[in-house]
Amino acid sequence: MVAYNWPLYLAGTAVAVGGALAGRRLRGAARTASWTAGAAGAWWTAASLAASHAVYDRSPLHTWTWLAPALAGAGRPPDPGRHLVVSSGLDEASAVIGALYPGSEQSVADLYDALPVVEPSLRRARRRVAPRPGSVACAADALPFPDASMDTVVAPFALHELRAAADQDAALREVARVLRPGGALVLVEHCRDAANIAAFGPGAQHFMPRSRWLRAAHGAGLRRASEQRVGGFVTVFVLVGPDR
Repeated sequence: MVAYNWPLYLAGTAVAVGGALAGRRLRGAARTASWTAGAAGAWWTAASLAASHAVYDRSPLHTWTWLAPALAGAGRPPDPGRHLVVSSGLDEASAVIGALYPGSEQSVADLYDALPVVEPSLRRARRRVAPRPGSVACAADALPFPDASMDTVVAPFALHELRAAADQDAALREVARVLRPGGALVLVEHCRDAANIAAFGPGAQHFMPRSRWLRAAHGAGLRRASEQRVGGFVTVFVLVGPDR
């Protein structure tokens, strides 16, 4: 997280230190404003690091051992079967999932080159982590797979990189197209909610509200079969298509 977002952490540290130093020299409202800015910078720098540690280092998120229970809890077979992993440039899931389910056919869709806007943090991540061999570069609204060809689509931290609601809607409709009847989309995202806003501050604007994902799913004909929290800050939706 620090490697990909170091300018934000540097800015937060500078605000914290600068606010504290200025607050010692100023008086009245200016002093209060300086101390408040410094405290906010210190809080969000420390809180975001703590939240990231809880999610990415302390929780089972990246082990993917929770995937089978999540699918089973949604009334799906615990094995993802023929599955598609959707990445927006940083694929930390497909290799782990493939190792857990070696008998399941896997494809990987890489949306990076077709993203309307690429965040600087994602560019840094892409430079550090190359796409897996065999990944298929494509757009979210034009997945190069036949209709009803996948049992499961797994999208970890990928679709929020589509900033426009229309693009998100189109992406979920495309996922619904490639899912077999009764197939499942496993959508893994930070949501813009109280916990994430408290931890990530202005950075939480990069996340989508829970209601936005559920609205997009409904428009694509997908229903929420289960929902769970991982690491306190990440939401896992299992969205299931109609049986016919």
